[in-house]
Amino acid sequence: MTFTKQHLLRYFPFYIAALLALTPWVNSPTALVMGFALASFGFVPTNLSLGKITKKLLAYSIVGLGFGIQLNEAIEATSNGIGIILSTIVGTLIFGWFLAKKMKLDKVTGHLIASGTAICGGSAIAAVAPAINADEESTGLALATVFVLNSIALFIFPVIGHALELSQHAFGTWAAIAIHDTSSVVGAASAYGEEALKTATTLKLARALWIVPVALISALLFKNTSKKITIPYFILFYCLAILINYNLPQFHVVYDGIFNLSKKLLVLCLFFIGCSISIEKIKSAGAKPLIFGVTLWVIISTTSLFWIMNNIP
Repeated sequence: MTFTKQHLLRYFPFYIAALLALTPWVNSPTALVMGFALASFGFVPTNLSLGKITKKLLAYSIVGLGFGIQLNEAIEATSNGIGIILSTIVGTLIFGWFLAKKMKLDKVTGHLIASGTAICGGSAIAAVAPAINADEESTGLALATVFVLNSIALFIFPVIGHALELSQHAFGTWAAIAIHDTSSVVGAASAYGEEALKTATTLKLARALWIVPVALISALLFKNTSKKITIPYFILFYCLAILINYNLPQFHVVYDGIFNLSKKLLVLCLFFIGCSISIEKIKSAGAKPLIFGVTLWVIISTTSLFWIMNNIP
């Protein structure tokens, strides 16, 4: 495409917002809202292949995030809480599958929301979306749903924890299980206490490892009509990044740089996805995605809290 003077002037807000998405002052929910706002006012270039750009950037971002996973800590946390981790992940995905069918919700959108609820919010959706060839609309609706619930959880979870007099360890475990995105988990847990933060962060990293099998299984479930399976190769590179970090720890400075850059690229991706969401698309989707997401969230929150409070192994 040609970047004429008229084009740059017309879409100046879009390019400024894209640059802002790479700064420390813009987080994932803000980027998504920025993109949606620009799309609503017609400031998104129509001749940019944002879908293709986003798909590639998402894959690169997920691979880079692998350098931030501490394999030994994640495995240790998984072994200590394998019961609740497996039960909540598998249970959320299975229940989500049947609930989406019962609500007659688009199965791709439903699976993306369920994946984000089961594992780690936006990162899980970003990993699963290309594995099942999800379009921008389904991905955007799933991310918007998860981010709304994330924002609510950030404020109400510490209040509930104090009201129930949960211990630091119990609250950290609950936050890691029931709050979608890692950023909101860290925010809620840090507000509750230092021990809660440590527990929540470690357990959330352990859950992040389950992105790999969930993405691979999702690719099998959503194989297309030609019976060919879309293999999400970037997931293999994600695993390789984790192994490199584990076996060559002396380059941790480099890994930290890649990890931080990948987080900002992920924010940029969410900005682009926001640019593909319009009021018309949200109206056509109706309230089903949000109702579906809230239902799954309430179920995983209450069942995991019951599990933790009753010390079920």
